[in-house]
Amino acid sequence: MITALGEGKYLLLTTFRKDGTPVPTPVWVVAGPGDVLHAWSAKDTGKVKRIRRNGDVEIGACDVRGNPKGESVKARARLLDDDASDEVRSRIVKKYGLFGWITVFGSKLRRGRTGTVGIEITAST
Repeated sequence: MITALGEGKYLLLTTFRKDGTPVPTPVWVVAGPGDVLHAWSAKDTGKVKRIRRNGDVEIGACDVRGNPKGESVKARARLLDDDASDEVRSRIVKKYGLFGWITVFGSKLRRGRTGTVGIEITAST
Protein backbone atom coordinates (compact mmCIF):
# COMPACT_ATOMS: atom_id res chain seq x y z
CA MET A 1 0.00 0.00 0.00
CA ILE A 2 2.74 2.48 0.92
CA THR A 3 4.45 2.31 -2.49
CA ALA A 4 1.17 3.10 -4.23
CA LEU A 5 1.06 6.38 -2.29
CA GLY A 6 4.38 7.33 -3.91
CA GLU A 7 2.75 7.26 -7.34
CA GLY A 8 0.30 10.01 -6.39
CA LYS A 9 0.98 13.70 -6.69
CA TYR A 10 0.35 14.60 -3.03
CA LEU A 11 0.68 12.79 0.27
CA LEU A 12 -1.20 13.77 3.42
CA LEU A 13 1.49 13.59 6.08
CA THR A 14 0.02 13.78 9.56
CA THR A 15 2.42 14.53 12.40
CA PHE A 16 1.50 14.83 16.05
CA ARG A 17 2.00 17.60 18.60
CA LYS A 18 3.24 16.83 22.10
CA ASP A 19 -0.35 16.63 23.34
CA GLY A 20 -1.25 14.15 20.58
CA THR A 21 -3.14 16.62 18.36
CA PRO A 22 -2.82 15.53 14.72
CA VAL A 23 -1.48 18.09 12.23
CA PRO A 24 -2.14 17.01 8.61
CA THR A 25 -0.06 18.61 5.85
CA PRO A 26 -0.09 17.89 2.10
CA VAL A 27 3.43 17.31 0.74
CA TRP A 28 4.98 16.28 -2.56
CA VAL A 29 6.00 12.64 -2.53
CA VAL A 30 8.30 10.35 -4.50
CA ALA A 31 8.66 6.59 -4.19
CA GLY A 32 12.04 5.47 -2.96
CA PRO A 33 13.77 2.14 -3.29
CA GLY A 34 11.82 -0.73 -1.78
CA ASP A 35 8.86 0.09 0.42
CA VAL A 36 9.96 3.67 1.13
CA LEU A 37 8.52 7.10 0.36
CA HIS A 38 10.32 10.42 0.39
CA ALA A 39 9.00 13.91 0.97
CA TRP A 40 10.81 17.24 1.26
CA SER A 41 10.37 20.27 3.51
CA ALA A 42 12.07 23.34 4.93
CA LYS A 43 13.97 22.52 8.12
CA ASP A 44 12.20 25.19 10.18
CA THR A 45 8.64 23.94 9.60
CA GLY A 46 6.45 22.52 12.32
CA LYS A 47 6.22 19.11 10.69
CA VAL A 48 10.02 18.76 10.68
CA LYS A 49 10.21 19.77 14.35
CA ARG A 50 7.49 17.27 15.21
CA ILE A 51 9.19 14.46 13.23
CA ARG A 52 12.49 15.25 14.97
CA ARG A 53 10.71 14.77 18.31
CA ASN A 54 8.51 11.80 17.33
CA GLY A 55 8.69 9.88 14.04
CA ASP A 56 5.23 8.32 14.38
CA VAL A 57 3.09 9.66 11.52
CA GLU A 58 0.06 8.77 9.45
CA ILE A 59 0.02 8.96 5.66
CA GLY A 60 -2.63 8.83 2.97
CA ALA A 61 -3.49 10.13 -0.47
CA CYS A 62 -4.86 13.68 -0.73
CA ASP A 63 -5.39 16.56 -3.11
CA VAL A 64 -3.36 19.79 -3.22
CA ARG A 65 -5.45 21.31 -0.43
CA GLY A 66 -4.94 18.33 1.88
CA ASN A 67 -8.42 16.84 1.45
CA PRO A 68 -8.06 13.09 2.06
CA LYS A 69 -8.70 10.75 -0.88
CA GLY A 70 -8.99 7.58 1.17
CA GLU A 71 -7.82 5.91 4.34
CA SER A 72 -4.60 6.80 6.12
CA VAL A 73 -2.09 4.31 7.50
CA LYS A 74 0.40 4.48 10.34
CA ALA A 75 4.02 4.96 9.32
CA ARG A 76 7.44 6.04 10.60
CA ALA A 77 9.27 9.14 9.40
CA ARG A 78 12.88 10.15 9.82
CA LEU A 79 14.88 13.14 8.65
CA LEU A 80 17.69 12.54 6.16
CA ASP A 81 21.21 13.96 6.09
CA ASP A 82 22.24 16.64 3.57
CA ASP A 83 23.50 14.23 0.88
CA ALA A 84 20.38 12.04 1.01
CA SER A 85 18.25 15.21 1.00
CA ASP A 86 20.01 16.27 -2.23
CA GLU A 87 18.88 13.00 -3.80
CA VAL A 88 15.29 13.57 -2.67
CA ARG A 89 15.34 17.09 -4.13
CA SER A 90 16.59 15.80 -7.49
CA ARG A 91 13.87 13.12 -7.56
CA ILE A 92 11.25 15.77 -6.69
CA VAL A 93 12.47 17.87 -9.65
CA LYS A 94 12.34 14.85 -11.96
CA LYS A 95 8.79 13.88 -10.91
CA TYR A 96 7.23 17.36 -10.80
CA GLY A 97 8.97 18.80 -13.87
CA LEU A 98 9.28 22.52 -14.42
CA PHE A 99 7.17 23.44 -11.38
CA GLY A 100 9.30 21.15 -9.22
CA TRP A 101 12.52 22.68 -10.59
CA ILE A 102 11.28 26.23 -9.96
CA THR A 103 10.22 25.35 -6.41
CA VAL A 104 13.46 23.56 -5.50
CA PHE A 105 15.64 26.23 -7.15
CA GLY A 106 13.75 29.02 -5.37
CA SER A 107 14.11 27.22 -2.08
CA LYS A 108 17.88 26.87 -2.59
CA LEU A 109 18.12 30.60 -3.30
CA ARG A 110 16.15 31.50 -0.14
CA ARG A 111 17.45 28.91 2.30
CA GLY A 112 20.65 27.54 0.79
CA ARG A 113 21.40 23.89 0.14
CA THR A 114 20.98 22.85 3.77
CA GLY A 115 17.83 24.84 4.54
CA THR A 116 15.59 21.96 3.51
CA VAL A 117 15.53 18.31 4.47
CA GLY A 118 14.41 15.05 2.93
CA ILE A 119 11.95 12.97 4.91
CA GLU A 120 12.03 9.17 4.66
CA ILE A 121 8.72 7.43 5.36
CA THR A 122 8.39 3.71 5.94
CA ALA A 123 5.53 1.47 6.96
CA SER A 124 5.06 0.96 10.70
CA THR A 125 6.14 -2.42 11.95
